[in-house]
Amino acid sequence: MSALLRFILVAALIAAASPCARADVVDGNGQFSAGFESNPEGAVAAARALVASGDINGAIHGLSIYVADHPRELEPARLLGDLYYRAGNLREAEWTYRTILTQFPYDRETHNRLGAVYAAENRVDDAIAEYNKSLPGTDSIGSLVQLHQRRGDLQAYRDQVERTAKLYPTDPDAQHEFGEVLYALHDDALALQYFQRELDESPASLFGLNSEAKIYMDEDDYPAAVTLLQRCLRIDPANYSCIVNLAAADLEQQRNDEATALLTHARALRPEMPEALVNLGYIQDEQGNWKGAIALYLKALAVSPFSVDAYHNLGYDYYQHRLFDLAESVLLKGLTVSPNDGPLHYILGETYAEQGKNAMAVAQFTAAKSSGDPGLTSLANKRIAQLGSTGLVH
Repeated sequence: MSALLRFILVAALIAAASPCARADVVDGNGQFSAGFESNPEGAVAAARALVASGDINGAIHGLSIYVADHPRELEPARLLGDLYYRAGNLREAEWTYRTILTQFPYDRETHNRLGAVYAAENRVDDAIAEYNKSLPGTDSIGSLVQLHQRRGDLQAYRDQVERTAKLYPTDPDAQHEFGEVLYALHDDALALQYFQRELDESPASLFGLNSEAKIYMDEDDYPAAVTLLQRCLRIDPANYSCIVNLAAADLEQQRNDEATALLTHARALRPEMPEALVNLGYIQDEQGNWKGAIALYLKALAVSPFSVDAYHNLGYDYYQHRLFDLAESVLLKGLTVSPNDGPLHYILGETYAEQGKNAMAVAQFTAAKSSGDPGLTSLANKRIAQLGSTGLVH
């Protein structure tokens, strides 16, 4: 495997169907869809089963019927909004989440999801407001860092979160939030200190265990990461993030069979989520089955057109196999989802460079440096120097 592939094609870690109109309250025969007639748990399970089979439209249709008839049941309504979002139907996702918030105005998970919708629509101020309402207790800090960077007030945001963490040193939420800011800004060593302070105060924090484990994986200390993730799973054996991150640790240790078993389990638990599919594709790539990998990355994007990891890996596979038009298309689409994503800019730069489009390549390598990742910055600087030395950059 090339150094570039090892650097870019990383396993996804966690901290498209056609848009569908809202379904009628009942189907054409005046009945609930099969599996959706009983209770909220049954409705959620039925929807996830349809997603797992590839029928996201059917899941949306059946779940929308159920939610219309059970408007005060949170989990089915949240999942319906999630499926609209993952199908790319942002209008219906927003409508669903806002409807939930009229009844449950302090529901943090729904504020978090509505923030994601606004971020996808580049409604930066609205997204920041919703993400702030979701705290503490959600995974919105990384998104807030990106949004404040877009708005141009990232330093002020960082300083504010740091002040809160120092003012309340025994508040685990305050320690976690600043740790997440530092992690997003690639200051892993300092972030680790704040996550450890969080776990000192709240040893059962799933967010803290996951976040600290990700840093240990970044440092190639996989035994430490695995210990934390196993603690996480003892607390919550069905925690999707813990399972996917433990699988990622197995992947980095070349334990592909163990990783596959974990990812298959994660996929069964949350088929509407793309990370397990991306990592299963990564395994296919490592085994040399790039066409099988591409099929899984495309499936991940069908589940969620906002999966940046899927764009990374799919774009790289197309680039590596000299399918440059497809690579450009995928990478540019990914940049509409995440405009400041360093790896997307870098792979696009390599795609342009391979075609002799050196000036366009340098522009992408320069943009890649804005991510702040020191490893990616080093790669980008090296490529800019190489292209400049050819005298072909105009």
